[in-house]
Amino acid sequence: MRAITITGHGGNEVVAIGERPVPVRRRGEVLVKVHGSGLNRVDLYMRDSGAGITHRLPQIMGLDAAGTVVDLDDEERCLSSGQAVVIHPGIGCGRCEFCLRGEHVLCTRMQFLGEHRDGTLADYVCVPAGNVFPMPQALDFIEAAALGVAPVTAWRMVFTKAQLRPWETVLIFGIGGAVSLSALQFAKVIGARVIVTSRDPAKLARAVELGADATIDGAKEDIATRTLELSGGRGVDVVIENVGEAVWPSALKSLVRGGRIVTCGATSGDRPSADLRRLFIRQLQVFGSTHGTFAEFRDLLALCERGLFRPVIDSRLGFVDVHAGLDRLEAGRQFGKIGIEIAGTSHHA
Repeated sequence: MRAITITGHGGNEVVAIGERPVPVRRRGEVLVKVHGSGLNRVDLYMRDSGAGITHRLPQIMGLDAAGTVVDLDDEERCLSSGQAVVIHPGIGCGRCEFCLRGEHVLCTRMQFLGEHRDGTLADYVCVPAGNVFPMPQALDFIEAAALGVAPVTAWRMVFTKAQLRPWETVLIFGIGGAVSLSALQFAKVIGARVIVTSRDPAKLARAVELGADATIDGAKEDIATRTLELSGGRGVDVVIENVGEAVWPSALKSLVRGGRIVTCGATSGDRPSADLRRLFIRQLQVFGSTHGTFAEFRDLLALCERGLFRPVIDSRLGFVDVHAGLDRLEAGRQFGKIGIEIAGTSHHA
């Protein structure tokens, strides 16, 4: 089968398009023909260094996947051969205390596709049956594939961690990235007020089209000052951010007393000023969040099935255009998900 692999660490010169064996399905697993995939920031991280993530080279890249079932156990009752499906890329051990209470995203032996094991940028992928879900009929393969990382991450941040309410105001940093865009869309589904930031005026304008109530140009305005102005001096109830060090002081200063901040990334650095006095005097709540559980993913799929959420797709690239896609992602030019068409079609088989 065709596959996109990292053969070492560096730049795009270590990202190779070539042939790899079709994975051999074991009992309890499902073999899926991949039709749609996509790129995530972790793909850049694995290409650049992969430091701290146990992996073996060469390794197939990619976490996103939607496609059709090729082979499965005879006794499998929830899936069928030829069915259109979407994959949850986090594979837990199923036995630790976190897996047993339904929080497999906290599994002590968690393995992610494209990080700890071969991923989805290939013609076929093989995963445990529990990681395979019926694909929402309202979406095409690229859109469905995009659900497995950024939207489910945003879902956990907005609904499980922050528990955003319809009457509240949320500040979302770095609009244009797929997590931030998903958070904007989820907040608007429930009717919350949304303020977004970006250093790109074009991205801010597009965010307004998606429902953002107010925008802040981080290149021209002080984010905390402007947020307080937009909230009548009160501050926002919730901050959603994945930038880290560069925006952390502004994020904390933007919160109302007792407000909540949820972070899932540190693209600008992971050692922000703690501002502990502000943290305890104003009784702020800080939540870390990564990816999402099977239950959260199932709820997200149900929202899509009802036509209430559709991920924003920046572009749809062919298999051989992966280097251009990685360049676009690295430069931060994308607005939404960069999709990779694997099987030559982005629609139902």
